[in-house]
This record gives sequence, C-alpha cells and structure tokens, in this order.
Amino acid sequence: MIPTIIVHGGAKTISDEKVAANHAGCTAAAEAGWAVLISGGSAAEAVEAAIRVLEADPTFNASLGATLNSDGEVELDAAIMEGSLNWGAVAAVQGIRHPISVARKIMDDKPRLLVARGAERFATECGAEMCNKEDLIAQEQWEQWKEDREVSDRPNTVGCVALDASGLLVAGTSTGGTTKQQCSRVGDTALVGCGLYADNKLGGCSTTGDGESIIPVVLAKTAIDFLTGDRHPDEAAKMAIEALKSKVKGEAGCILIDRQGRVGWAYNSSHMACAYMTPELDQVAFFTQK
Repeated sequence: MIPTIIVHGGAKTISDEKVAANHAGCTAAAEAGWAVLISGGSAAEAVEAAIRVLEADPTFNASLGATLNSDGEVELDAAIMEGSLNWGAVAAVQGIRHPISVARKIMDDKPRLLVARGAERFATECGAEMCNKEDLIAQEQWEQWKEDREVSDRPNTVGCVALDASGLLVAGTSTGGTTKQQCSRVGDTALVGCGLYADNKLGGCSTTGDGESIIPVVLAKTAIDFLTGDRHPDEAAKMAIEALKSKVKGEAGCILIDRQGRVGWAYNSSHMACAYMTPELDQVAFFTQK
C-alpha cells in the first residue's frame, strides 16, 4: 500500500490575514503525521500525531484554540476510528490538552464513547496530559466571547485521515464545538458515521461543519459508501456534500482517502483548509479552495 495522509483545519471562512496561519498549521500537522508513516508507524499513530499539532495551535477550533460555550468554558469532543471498525471517542471534556490521544487510548482499551467527568477520570487514570480548564482558553476566543463579537473567522472541527503501508486506514476528528453552544452540547465529531468513518475495504473520512446538519445525514458514512465501484474520492466527497445540501441546511466539508491511497475533499462553506502528502510529492500540498 502507498502511505498517504490528509488533514483539514475546518470548513469555515478564512480571512486574508489568517491564510498563512492555516497554511502553517495544516502543513505542520501533515508533516508530523507523514513522519510517522515513512518511519514505519501505523496510521493510528500518524492521525494522532497530526491532530495533536492542530490541537496545540490556537488557529484551530480544537483544544487550545477552541471556541467557548455559553458558560465561557472550553468543552472538547474527539474521536478516532480504524478501518477494522475499532474506535474510541470522548465528548464534553474539560482540562484535557489532547483529547484525540484520550480517544485513541479508549480505542485501544475497548470501543466506546466516554463523556464529561467520566472521560476526564479515564484520561487521568491513563496518564493523559491534563491541565486547568482555563489553560485552554485562547486570548482571541476569550475577547470575542466577552465582547459578544461576531466571529470573523468562523472556527470549525479539525481532522485527519491516513493510510499506512500495511493497508490500515484511520480517521480522526477533534473540536471545541460551536461558539456559545449550550453547555454539554455534543455535535457530530465524536459520533461514528457522522464526524468520521473508516473501512479498510473502502476508505476513511473525516468531516467538519454544522454538526446538527451532519448528524442526520450520517455524512462520513455516506461519503464512504459513495466510494463503492472504485469511484474516486474527489467525486465521492462532492456527492456526499451534495447529498447533505439536498436534505438539510448547513455548511460542511469532508476529506477522504480510499484504499488505493487516492485523496479527495469537498465543502460548501466559504473555505476549507486542507493539506496532504503522498510519496509522489516533494512537499506537503496545501489548499484553502478547490
């Protein structure tokens, strides 16, 4: 199999002054995951490594850069899924620096979704990186929340899909939800089939956008199903977004890798930051529009 990785920084509006930050962040994430793949690491390790970079970058709506809920606090969701249909997820957690790593620990333990205080207790017991919940509030997000300002660069979920040399496909997502969301609201990110899906026989997908629109159309699984018949991931991604638009209102995007290592993505938002790497490329390819 040909190792491949693709990451996204969210389907959103990206102002001119934020293009460089999105470029740098997505490129760094793809490079981190790629370094794992070319050194013989697994797709799960690559996805975790890539998303950890995005979670540590305040440019993105995941961990440090997460939006604040109605109480002015950061609540995080994350999930990871292997093409063997193994998975793990957390939702509505606080004080966890890298929720994607906790989701992976859950996946390696036994598939399930843990939420809120129970998930935080699991994270502590597993030796995950914990912090004061206030430490994850980025200054820009705090100022916007405090002043009740309209967010110019609408933040959204981050994600990654990777294929390793053994043929294992893995998808992962991580998010801080939506600005001023109700406390304990959970969107699509942590839900298998909605925020992510992976099947070694077809491909892997990570989504981003309005969770309440993504959930009812089961967007990630829908995109994977469109890969049947050797359809190219680009076409499958476009078909999935068109299916969403035909049924519900809302913005969304998705990234895909099929079992051959081909990549694709589509979105109906203003922009979507994507970066990917394959053995044929000399350096990571980055796009905000397609």
